[in-house]
Amino acid sequence: MSFINYSTKEVNCKIVYVGTGLSGKTTNVQYIYEQTAADLRGKFFAGNSENERTLFFDFLPLGVGDVRGYKTRFHLYTIPGQTFYEVSQQFILKGVDGVVFVVDSQAERMESNLESFEILSRNLERQGYDSNKLPLIFQYNKRDLPSALPVKELEQMFNPSRKPSFEAVASRGDGVMETLQAVTQWVIRELKGGEKP
Repeated sequence: MSFINYSTKEVNCKIVYVGTGLSGKTTNVQYIYEQTAADLRGKFFAGNSENERTLFFDFLPLGVGDVRGYKTRFHLYTIPGQTFYEVSQQFILKGVDGVVFVVDSQAERMESNLESFEILSRNLERQGYDSNKLPLIFQYNKRDLPSALPVKELEQMFNPSRKPSFEAVASRGDGVMETLQAVTQWVIRELKGGEKP
């Protein structure tokens, strides 16, 4: 749910990147930060731990123009998808406007990806979100690796309802901005009372 600051005429929207450990969430947000003009971005906060590069969240407001006369800013967060971070995920998902689920395409990471997606679905439901209506984009990352599963197989596992999805190699920036553009446009459509793509 977007936060509206009437005194500054700003709409603040929250986009959360979720996925299993080292799937590429932080790499996505770091790339976006590096590609965004300094006057359009805020400070970048990263927490690192031994097992997960982003322990809590990265925070990155992006100016994207006006919606009904209000300046719109996006705050990008990344959060771990593992069970032991579930409380952090519940907290950061409060008030979310859009989600990017980053899938590590490697065959050996599927069990971990599926567990992360189940946790995300459970936490969204606990917060009262309808995952069929919430802007949710899938990004199939690490497409350059030899053990990457075919996209068709990943779509069957994660995206049977055919929400927007993108192939990516986040370490090179491939598919990163396309994913961001899709989720922000969907959120803006929702703000304007539109429907999902």
